[in-house]
Amino acid sequence: MVKLIIAMKGHPGTGKSTLANSIASALKFPLLDKDDVRDCTLSLQHSLVSASPATSSSLLNDLSYHAIWQIASTQLRLGLSVVVDSPLSRRAHLDRLLQLASTHGARVLIVECKPKDEAEWRRRLELRGEAAQGTSWHKPSTWRDMERLLEGYGGCTDYDVGGVARMVVDTTARGGVEGVVSGVVEFIHSHTAHPSR
Repeated sequence: MVKLIIAMKGHPGTGKSTLANSIASALKFPLLDKDDVRDCTLSLQHSLVSASPATSSSLLNDLSYHAIWQIASTQLRLGLSVVVDSPLSRRAHLDRLLQLASTHGARVLIVECKPKDEAEWRRRLELRGEAAQGTSWHKPSTWRDMERLLEGYGGCTDYDVGGVARMVVDTTARGGVEGVVSGVVEFIHSHTAHPSR
């Protein structure tokens, strides 16, 4: 059976992490969450922020990506498939996962969370922000924060994924994130036995 990198893609608050957790649990794959690493950099952020807030934040975000890629490489070397939970907001991030896949004889599948109901997405994002109360300090906690993040991306998140198999799910559809899990697992299974597809 081919090893897989299940690459989650989507903006904050779209249900990406909830879906990633469900996928990893259903398939018994290790879950590598960029935010788990980023959450651990708060003390570094405080010590670097006086020098240059924007530079330190970008540096620590890049460090978080490098850490999960290194952990993914180890898991793949051990023969395990992985679920990588990150926004996958830049083509360079996908290219890095494709490089890892090539090195370890694995295959990348993208599961992209794209809510069609913006009002519901906004409601969930702001509920999460209220519940977090500063524990997720690097994530947008209001809709205005989200709008600023999207403005900063400048459209770079909508890139061509080439020949990488991708499933786009509406996490605001009836049944929510839980309602799409079985379809996503079926999509993943359909690519495990046929590495050339």
